[in-house]
Amino acid sequence: MGKERIVTVFGSSRPHEGNADYEEALSLGRALAERGFKSAKVNPWIDSEVRAKTWQERLFELIRMGDGFVACKGGTGTLVELAVVWEMLNKSVIRGKPFAVLGDFWQPILDRVREVELGHPAPWGEANGRLVYIAASAQDAAQHLKERLK
Repeated sequence: MGKERIVTVFGSSRPHEGNADYEEALSLGRALAERGFKSAKVNPWIDSEVRAKTWQERLFELIRMGDGFVACKGGTGTLVELAVVWEMLNKSVIRGKPFAVLGDFWQPILDRVREVELGHPAPWGEANGRLVYIAASAQDAAQHLKERLK
């Protein structure tokens, strides 16, 4: 894949071992590793630890560091992360960074926002093509990122 790439994964902190959402996140990690994304260990789930004073600083640092993004199922925090990355892509604040959502959990939200975006043609982002890919599986999300980050 060339240069080492970082994928920022957003999702809920609530799932626990044995939970379907937990297993899906593990599957995503495996699929990313199988496609050449590197993994280092801070703990079995975290590659590197980034400390920040506020959630806003943390979010923008994760966005800055990421070459691509995946949003797993989550709550309001994950919704904010999805919305901020999507808007930064939409307004070309960040470019060329693929973004996938895992599964169909976020699809109703994406569809509703796209109704507004596509109803008002603009020179940027979503009006010119889909900025967020809806991945059917962890393997699909990882493959999408690999292909876009060649």
